[in-house]
Amino acid sequence: MFESVQTLLTEHADLQVQMSDPAVHADQAKAKKLGRRYSELNGIVEAYHRWHRLEEDLAAAREMAGEDPEFAAEVPVLEAQLTQAQERLRRLLIPRDPDDGRDIIIEIKAGEGGDESALFAGDLLRMYSRYGEQRGWKSEIISSTESDLGGFKDVQMAIKGSSNDPAEGVYARLKFEGGVHRVQRVPVTESQGRIHTSAAGVLVLPEVDEPEEVEISQNDLKIDVYRSSGPGGQSVNTTDSAVRITHLPTGIVVAMQNEKSQLQNREAGMRVLRARIRAAQQEELDAANDAVRKSQVRTMDRSERIRTYNFPENRIADHRTGYKAYNLDHVMGGELEPVVQSVIEMDEQERLSTLGEDAS
Repeated sequence: MFESVQTLLTEHADLQVQMSDPAVHADQAKAKKLGRRYSELNGIVEAYHRWHRLEEDLAAAREMAGEDPEFAAEVPVLEAQLTQAQERLRRLLIPRDPDDGRDIIIEIKAGEGGDESALFAGDLLRMYSRYGEQRGWKSEIISSTESDLGGFKDVQMAIKGSSNDPAEGVYARLKFEGGVHRVQRVPVTESQGRIHTSAAGVLVLPEVDEPEEVEISQNDLKIDVYRSSGPGGQSVNTTDSAVRITHLPTGIVVAMQNEKSQLQNREAGMRVLRARIRAAQQEELDAANDAVRKSQVRTMDRSERIRTYNFPENRIADHRTGYKAYNLDHVMGGELEPVVQSVIEMDEQERLSTLGEDAS
């Protein structure tokens, strides 16, 4: 069992040597990549050593059990601990998404429901921001288009993590949030007190670490500039600072207007464009790889309804995992971890099942 661990132990030792070389840290992108992998392997190495120690302890206890009642009493305890250690190591050996350790750009777009949907998009933005704060992450609004009532027609936010451990990466925790989030509540514009249903779409993109990761030719870009506008369409700037970038080969369009200078908006637009192009490329790879696609819960498709937020009942329900709780007020305040964890565990189980099928 766990024959592949020896290769990972060797890789872990090699990485330790590389990371002790000062020259490696001169290249920040390379150092960050090595740091992520080293942190990921750390967990596997520690879990393997614990499993190995427990195996030796259990063998010794069984050998002495006939002579000493204390060792005999230890046997069932050690057996239970060994089973837990085996399961933990098995889960850690599930091939991890290489993007798990990355920061993200999360896009939230109002859908059906007009102003109420835009208000809900703002609620989701605050939920993710507060969840990030609880985990020590930093959030930054890249671009937003506000609605007349103070919500968002669309908004893009970058979230940066604080851990090298891929399992604790921003993308690892939030990649399953993509899809349609449905809300049921009485809108502020409703005078009869009737409950309405509306929705907002969420897209989660792993951020590109370095521009060189995604090659973009300037000849493939069409760049338009215009004056930025606020709610109701009124101009909020006297210069053409807003930027619209079209990537001609893919048709991907990014518009930025939050910054006051055209240069800043262009830089922000290129940041989002790289993430979208990379995500599109990854989708093509996943589509060509049935095993990878089958083992993933997440989707880049905004049309998949993943969750319902029912305010009158204070209920949140995830339609993929069956998770349900009556603490919606706490979830909207950022206490999202149980919901997130339910989807992560479901994905792990699907990956384990896929590994079992491949092994047979």
